[in-house]
Amino acid sequence: MGHENLIHQNLLLILALFFAMAILYVLSQRFRISYPIFLVIGGLGISLIPGVRPISIDPDLIFLIFLPPLLFEAAWYTSWNDFWKWKRSIFSLGFGLVIMTSLAVAFFSVNIIPGFTFALGCLLGGIVSPPDAVAATSVLKGLKMPRRGLVILEGESLVNDAASLTVLRFAIAAILTSQFVFRVAATNFMILSVMGILLG
Repeated sequence: MGHENLIHQNLLLILALFFAMAILYVLSQRFRISYPIFLVIGGLGISLIPGVRPISIDPDLIFLIFLPPLLFEAAWYTSWNDFWKWKRSIFSLGFGLVIMTSLAVAFFSVNIIPGFTFALGCLLGGIVSPPDAVAATSVLKGLKMPRRGLVILEGESLVNDAASLTVLRFAIAAILTSQFVFRVAATNFMILSVMGILLG
């Protein structure tokens, strides 16, 4: 009932946003630039317009309805023979790069933002470090690049969530309890990775 009221109250705004999305998509095709880039720029531009009411969407709704089919499409067009061929590069980037990026973001956040703790920095790093599988596939689709690089980037974007979720989970635990146990973090990381593969 709450979602229906929200839609009725903001129907004009929702239609205007859909129209803006269509225009941005047409422009991206005209200039031969990947449409997610145009959508991000358009979203930033719309957020700067004064008087536009903020719209909040339940994250569970996104995870349940929109994200699964998008990830399924990204995984469907992945060549699993090539994925296995370059698995070492894919997993080293998917896990190692995410963890190193999270630590780098945490280090710079502590030194740049006053009052920022290392645990908060790791939380921020866990949020921004993993590239999105759907965005990576969409952006790379129109580019001419070597097959190996394409497969590695697409494969890495599909497996990096295990590392980012582990960083997020233990950053939150460190913030709430002021404790971090590496052995428990490593064990949960392995369980999350293996179970994610099996469920997938």
